[in-house]
Amino acid sequence: MKSTTTSTTTLSDAQRQRLSWQLIVILGLVSALGDVTYETARGVAGPYLLYLGASAAIVGTVSGLGEFLGYALRLVSGYLAERTRAYWAATFLGYGLILCIPLLAFVNRWELAAALLILERIGKAIRSPARDTILSHATAQTGRGRGFALHEFLDQLGGVAGPLLFGLVFAVRQSYRDGFNLLWIPALLMLATLAFARLRVPTPERLEKDTRAADAAGTRLPRAFTFYALFTLFSVAGFATFAVLSYHWNARGLFSPNQIAYLYALTMGVDAIAALGIGRIYDRIGLKGMVLIPLLTLPIPFLGFSQSIPLALFSAVLWGMVMSAHETVMRAAIADMVGKARRASAYGIFNTLYGAAWFVSGASMGFLYERSLSALLLFVTLTEILALVMFGLLRRAYTSPEVAV
Repeated sequence: MKSTTTSTTTLSDAQRQRLSWQLIVILGLVSALGDVTYETARGVAGPYLLYLGASAAIVGTVSGLGEFLGYALRLVSGYLAERTRAYWAATFLGYGLILCIPLLAFVNRWELAAALLILERIGKAIRSPARDTILSHATAQTGRGRGFALHEFLDQLGGVAGPLLFGLVFAVRQSYRDGFNLLWIPALLMLATLAFARLRVPTPERLEKDTRAADAAGTRLPRAFTFYALFTLFSVAGFATFAVLSYHWNARGLFSPNQIAYLYALTMGVDAIAALGIGRIYDRIGLKGMVLIPLLTLPIPFLGFSQSIPLALFSAVLWGMVMSAHETVMRAAIADMVGKARRASAYGIFNTLYGAAWFVSGASMGFLYERSLSALLLFVTLTEILALVMFGLLRRAYTSPEVAV
């Protein structure tokens, strides 16, 4: 294997596994460099739009529309990636739109900045199903949980480093333009690293052998996926968003805005570290371990919306752990459940429902928080109970003879 491009058709099992680990690490570095770029922008988008003259209502609309499109369009992008099998092309296009972030250094109108921010979110919708499909082929050799966990670990390192780096530059230079210009470096390195991954493994689907009956089912999704989708919807809908939690902490004087920023960095660090353990647990016990997601989600609002600083801190740690499970085992389970023929589409459906659930969570908890904290806690309890019911139906469908839907 002296050439950079590797043909997976001539590899032994040991070589195939080694190449799979390499692909996961390389894509993890791509995600880390991408996070350095776009997570930075997500952290300062509000203040930057206000600096350019946008109102608070516009800031909220832009951020909400961006997040909605970033998830809703994955249904379309997943379907197109599945039909065309152009996984690398979709991944390149999606990551390429991250260049919209350093371009923010050259705009002087909030309308242009808003368009660039929304385009970056659309890029995430384009790349995510295709990239996750590529990762699913590699994780077939490494263990689904461990493979997705390593990718998430590397990804979150960038999510922590980016905002801290931008904050340092802004503290010294007091310039948004200088901060955004600095982001050209990780953005271009990200594309170069992605190109290396494409050269190294041009056909990642050949890393995975067709072993599950789901592959033989052809073009139909397994019945278990329906219950999995509902499990995702309910478990995430009851997951308190960090924005609502931090609003409470600031409004009640528990933490200052500066301390809340550090708390968010803490959650990203917990996410990264927990991913490695969660992934190994999933590889050992499979879907059974996913029952922990609603069980860990349920206490977060009871702790986070209290008047106690220690309980609020504990809720932040739990929040990071649940996010880690969302980004690792929730993605890994789809790869185990759905055959290669429908996997990109399944990831598109999953991500669309995931985004819809986030919207339900944020809107519902924000509305209920202003009216009745008891009603908010009841809402979370009921949704997580429904998630547990869907989990039971999922386990039954997954262990029964395969039936496609």
